[in-house]
Amino acid sequence: MHVAKSGLRALGIAESYSGREESTLAGVVMRKDLRIDGAAFARVTVGGSDATDAVVRLFTRLARRDINLLMIGGSVIAWYNIIDPAAVHAATGLPVIVATYEESEGLDEDIRRHFPGDVKRLAAYRRLGARLPVRLRSGYTLFVRSCGISPEDAARLCNDFTYEGRVPEPIRVARLVARGVVRSSGCVGFAPDDHDR
Repeated sequence: MHVAKSGLRALGIAESYSGREESTLAGVVMRKDLRIDGAAFARVTVGGSDATDAVVRLFTRLARRDINLLMIGGSVIAWYNIIDPAAVHAATGLPVIVATYEESEGLDEDIRRHFPGDVKRLAAYRRLGARLPVRLRSGYTLFVRSCGISPEDAARLCNDFTYEGRVPEPIRVARLVARGVVRSSGCVGFAPDDHDR
């Protein structure tokens, strides 16, 4: 993948809570020039363990061969449903960049409190590893986990796709689309604490 390529396409993925049992994932295909030319959706279980499968399912539904990378808003979504970037990379064959926006001391204690005895969930969270800070040209700092791409190229792509603020455009637009779908379907929103860390 040539990270400088102007026609490079990212699949941005973000969620919006759509109920106490399920959350909505939206995926938006965006070129570096901000042209959007695809979208797909998937459901993920709130408090479940199907987030990685949902991301792969969303990608598969698009049936696109021109997507160059995935950019995901958070590894821990839908109330501690954990996305495994390495598994997404293995299933899609594409680089994966997961972006979050706040410093954090981690979620170990939160997971133990909300899911006592759930050693698989805790192990899945610990496998995510450390996040690397990326200073953006906008002056903000992102915290990034990546797989299948060097930290330097991940940082460059985050900068290339962020035009203002701290959220890369593919993720920002996917979040807006997910919220729009939830609102238009008349679902009652459910938004516990932001655990996007």
